[in-house]
Amino acid sequence: MKVISLNTPSTASTIYIGKDATKSRLPALTNGVKCFVVTDSNVHALYGDFFTEYFKDAEIFVLPAGEEYKNFASLQAILEKMSAAGLHRTSRVFAVGGGVIGDIGGLAAALYMRGISCVQIPTTLLAQVDSSVGGKTAIDLDGVKNVVGAFYQPQEVLVNPTFLSTLPPREIKCGLGEIVKYAALNGEIFDCLERGFEDLEKLIAVCIEHKARVVERDEKEAGERKSLNVGHTTGHAIELTSGLSHGECVLYGMWLETDMAIKAGVCEKEYGARLKAIVKRALKNEPVSKLDLSNVKAFAGKAKSDKKNADDNKIVMSVAKAKNEWTVWALSFEEYVSALEKAVLDWKREELVCEQ
Repeated sequence: MKVISLNTPSTASTIYIGKDATKSRLPALTNGVKCFVVTDSNVHALYGDFFTEYFKDAEIFVLPAGEEYKNFASLQAILEKMSAAGLHRTSRVFAVGGGVIGDIGGLAAALYMRGISCVQIPTTLLAQVDSSVGGKTAIDLDGVKNVVGAFYQPQEVLVNPTFLSTLPPREIKCGLGEIVKYAALNGEIFDCLERGFEDLEKLIAVCIEHKARVVERDEKEAGERKSLNVGHTTGHAIELTSGLSHGECVLYGMWLETDMAIKAGVCEKEYGARLKAIVKRALKNEPVSKLDLSNVKAFAGKAKSDKKNADDNKIVMSVAKAKNEWTVWALSFEEYVSALEKAVLDWKREELVCEQ
């Protein structure tokens, strides 16, 4: 089992990675503590024995599965259940699920009595490799992702790769979007993905290690942590208009933003082409989804409301520059629309070549 420490000004967090992560840590974490579990209907149905073994005396809140439930109504329901269960400041919340559960469960822990202990137990590849680590918690509001939230570090994160065995292929592909993001920032991961995507357990650990070091240096995204948004400005816009998974949309966003950055001289041409090839390979994993890119202005309109944007109404993107290098790149809305339209044409041209 690999152990990674993450020490920030707000708190110290420990991440345990391995098949024994839950078995070795949960008995101590649940002993003598009032526990409250937040999970979703899919995970609760699949892992009944797990909940019986470790949380038989805990209050369990089961949220319907889906991003559409990451909202104020669900948050309020969780907080009301926490209050009714008699939780106090020494109680502990366990968020057992994917990114939605980690986000809303972590936020509930941050808000209740101004903050109680939280343990993240991610069950999807996306959550294991990225969202469970670093303390970002949030809900969506008025069609904007993660616009209401808090930075709140979990006490521990228990990453058990055996949970991945029950994931459908689309969820594995969703997680690849975040892994490829790390390849855009970390030369070791870049080299690994140029060889293939086989060793997921190793990739999870390397990606978490990279994120932990970034968060230690910049917990609240004042500088370096913005690098972790590579592909996410356009990716979030596509996600809000397409219905595809978060990871798939990040992959599309990364390809398009890298293409835009190459044309503008922001990203090295040869490196950018190699990064786009890694993205394309990830998108070819089953199940393959066709994205309708005909309405660029609809994507751009969603990007306009992204929380990463500056006060001067510019669209702000984090993009790869070269191996191990990234930068923040801002365009006016008109410049962004024009650049995105050209990138979409490049995507369509490449698709035609591949089909011939």
